[in-house]
Order: sequence, then C-alpha cells, then structure tokens
Amino acid sequence: MLGAIAGDMIGSVHEWAGTKSTDFPLFTPASTFTDETLLTIAVADSLLDERDLADTFHEYFHRYPGAGFGGSFVQWAFRKRRAPYHSFGNGAAVRVSPIAFAFDTLDEVIARARASAMVTHDHEEGIAGAELMAACVFAARTGGTKQDIREIAERRFRYPVDTTLDEIRPDYQFDSTCRGSIPASLVAFQESSDFEGAVRNAISLGGDADTLASLTGAIAAPFYGGLPQDIAAEVRRRLDDPLRAVVDRFVGKFPEAARVTPN
Repeated sequence: MLGAIAGDMIGSVHEWAGTKSTDFPLFTPASTFTDETLLTIAVADSLLDERDLADTFHEYFHRYPGAGFGGSFVQWAFRKRRAPYHSFGNGAAVRVSPIAFAFDTLDEVIARARASAMVTHDHEEGIAGAELMAACVFAARTGGTKQDIREIAERRFRYPVDTTLDEIRPDYQFDSTCRGSIPASLVAFQESSDFEGAVRNAISLGGDADTLASLTGAIAAPFYGGLPQDIAAEVRRRLDDPLRAVVDRFVGKFPEAARVTPN
C-alpha cells in the first residue's frame, strides 16, 4: 500500500509535464499526495472497521475536494450518490492495493477487489482492472515471480505485457482507461530492478504520471521487499496527521503493507 502512495507523490509533479526520461529529482518541494493516495487510504480505512465504502469515499472527497479527483467521481461524491457511474477508467484499480494485504487467498482478494470497484466502476473493464491490480499486488506480496505476475495479467485477464518501455514511450500519451494504463505500468515494473527504478520507469512514459507510478509502485514495493527507508520516511512526512494515523492503524494490523528496506 505504501508503494502506491509513494508512486503517487513522486509522480504528482509530472502529471502534465510529459516527462520522457528517468532522470529527475525523486521528490521536489511540490511533491504531494493526490486523489490516488486519498482513495487508497480510504479503502484501507473502510477495511479496518468494515465501514461502508461509498460513505468513506464521500467523506474523503469532502475533506480534500481539491486533490485532483476525476470529473465523474467529483459529481458522484459531491452529491453523495450511491449508484455507480459505469466507469471503465483506472480509478478503482489505482486504489485497490490495501485489499491485497488484508486477505490471505487470491479468491478473497479478487472478490473484495470486485466489490470495491463496483461502488463506482461497475463497467466490466473498470472491475477487471481492479481485480487484476489486486491479484498482481497479492502475487508480489506472496512471493510470486515477475513471470507469475505477467501470467496473471496475460492469461487470466487478457492484458498484454508483451512490449517494452522503449517501444511504448515515444508515442505514449495521457490515458486514464484501464487498458491504456495498467499494461504500461506492468511493463514499467517488469523492466525494473528495484522500487525506485520501477517508479522512474512509469513516470518516464510521459502519461498520467501519478497514476502510472502509483499502479507500478503498488506492485514493486511488496515485490522488492518494501520501500527504501529514505523514501518511506519522505512519504510519511508528506502525509497529514489524519492520513498518517489511518496508515499507521492499517500497518499495525497488516505489517506487510508498509515494509521498509535499508537504503
């Protein structure tokens, strides 16, 4: 989970910059959490006390209305609607990582990912994106190899991961759909050798940088044994007190969600 938050923060200053390189400062004074972090923490919050997820999303939106939420979500949350809005965007996928740490079987993880998606994203592509991401994070958490993760994407969900960053990068543009963003994030992870490299790869595609980096970071952190200590400290420092408190409670119950490795 902390990997998803770190990716969001690192990518936040690149969202509209069209960055096409891996050479950039990891954090800047403007690096901050956005809607990806908020909804990831909202999912964690709902899991801790089995709170209604729609109510939790509404609450987080009204506490942080200027955090960069997508237009459809804004309309839904502002009016505190209950019915989903049939989205095939990647919003449900990018917030799903806490579920992969809260349950102990792949079937449970996929079922809860599906339920979490359907609160807003009841389109089959929006649901599949959330299921796929939760399954990949769960595989990374439980000792799966890069090949295992690739096979989950390609065989179970029919998401292709048969390209390279060099092939994708020149023409890649902002794409908030599941099929336009999740495969690219998986390629960024596949071509990495550590957490930081994975996030840099994702941002270097020049698209929806905070989302791509959050998706990639969610898988890379458990796969590589946790966040580097300096990145974890920087992420925690940039959360406000209420968000940090939820993260601490979740990590207290599910320690694997925020493992830290020496630099």
